[in-house]
Amino acid sequence: MRRFSWFNATSLTLGFAFLYLPMVILVIYSFNASKLVTVWAGFSTRWYGELIRNEEFLDAAWVTLKVAFFSSTLATILGTMAAYVLVRAGRFSGRTLFSGMIYAPLVMPEVITGLSLLLLFIGIGLDRGVLTIVLAHTTFSMCYVSVVVSSRLTSFDRSLEEAALDLGCSPFDAFRLVTLPIIAPAVISGWLLAFTLSLDDLVIASFTTGPSATTLPIKIFSAVRLGVSPEINALSTIMIGIVTVGVITASLISKRAAVAQARDEQAAARTT
Repeated sequence: MRRFSWFNATSLTLGFAFLYLPMVILVIYSFNASKLVTVWAGFSTRWYGELIRNEEFLDAAWVTLKVAFFSSTLATILGTMAAYVLVRAGRFSGRTLFSGMIYAPLVMPEVITGLSLLLLFIGIGLDRGVLTIVLAHTTFSMCYVSVVVSSRLTSFDRSLEEAALDLGCSPFDAFRLVTLPIIAPAVISGWLLAFTLSLDDLVIASFTTGPSATTLPIKIFSAVRLGVSPEINALSTIMIGIVTVGVITASLISKRAAVAQARDEQAAARTT
């Protein structure tokens, strides 16, 4: 077994410090009593209270969650349909163009995507707001869902569907009762990925938003341009905490599922 050398330990420590030390400093200074984010003036939870009373941040957070939920749901539906067509439809006229249009947002600069969508909305006379942001986020996140679901459909055992069809299921019932439950982890993963991308987006939302809808990244970016406020540190700390809890919960659930699966396999092996 290869020993863990001092060089590896130092490299690992420096790498983690580079990634997470700024977050630790941000969390510490979110409890700073001073208005100056670079001067420590004592421990205080004052800025969390100020954040809760800040209606502009709360409204922006609500808009962001609403946009992320609807855009990720729509992107999951369309991305799953596109993946199913690409994997199961075989060769058809225009398949290359169709797949290229599906995967184009993966390599397209966000500035180009945002500008093109802005010109589209102006051309059709659609007022910019929550609806336009949802459509924009659906456009660029649908391809990520399609990639995730396509990878699962490629390794899917089609004999299960054929057995369901032989037993009298219609193609739709076979997909609903057999295929969809099996590929559900990939669909859920695609939804979570699309939800995360929507929460994080700034460039495309800045092109497609209007006065009636301001997302949280746009609000934070506008506030930071005037100077970093302790409220932003508090907001960032809350977001870090939510992500940390989500990651730990997902890890525990996956670990428990793996343990349960191993226990079932051992029980099945003993019975045989």
